[in-house]
This record gives sequence, structure tokens and C-alpha cells, in this order.
Amino acid sequence: MRRALFFVLEAEIPLLTNHNRLVMVLIVKTANANPVFRALADPTRRTIFEELTRQGEQTVHALTAYAGVSQPAVSKHLTVLKHAKLVRHRREGRETHYRARPDALAPMVDWLNVYGAFWRERFDRLEKVLEEME
Repeated sequence: MRRALFFVLEAEIPLLTNHNRLVMVLIVKTANANPVFRALADPTRRTIFEELTRQGEQTVHALTAYAGVSQPAVSKHLTVLKHAKLVRHRREGRETHYRARPDALAPMVDWLNVYGAFWRERFDRLEKVLEEME
């Protein structure tokens, strides 16, 4: 799924203008980034993901002790992280072991790179304008 994001900026640039306002259209694949952003929006899920990233594979019991919330709450958070493909699990007897999948952050990194480039370009233009004004 692709969505067009429109930015309207005050500018005197004749490119893609609409009444002296620069209109920029960026096409961003948001379908893959949204579940990742939603999953990591919760501070407890971020904490669990960071712990798995730093310490490696852990059981739900170990994560419960670290997260400071109940085991059912940790299980629900892990389910959201699984749906976003941020963690992987495996069963060993009666225990489930979870490990982080940092490569699943790629859609979020891509999204941030698009906007990073967008704002770097804008700040470069602003810097030129300010230099010309001096």
C-alpha cells in the first residue's frame, strides 16, 4: 500500500507551486512501517524489545521479572511484537523463548531516511537563504 503525503511549504520557488506555496509529494510505503511504529509506541514493548536486543533470547518468565509487569501483560506485549515481526519465538518444553529481530526495524529506518533527507534539503535551502540575506 502506498500513500501520498503532501507537504505545503511557504516558498518563492516556481516548481510544483500552488499560489506561491511549494507542494511536495512524497510516496512512502507505510504498510510495513505502521505495525512497527504501533508496536514500539508503547514504552513497555520498547523496553522488552531493547532487553531482547541487548541480552539475547529470553523466556517470558525472565522478561516478566525485567519488565516489572505481570506475566499476562508481558505475553500480550510479546504478541504485539510478534505481529509486527519484531520478535521470534520457539517452544522448548513448557517454556517459550523469545528473541529480537532487529532487521524488522528496516521499514521504520527507511521511513526515517526519507524524512531525514527531506528535512536536510529544507535546512540546506534555509541556510542558503539566510546567507543571502546577510
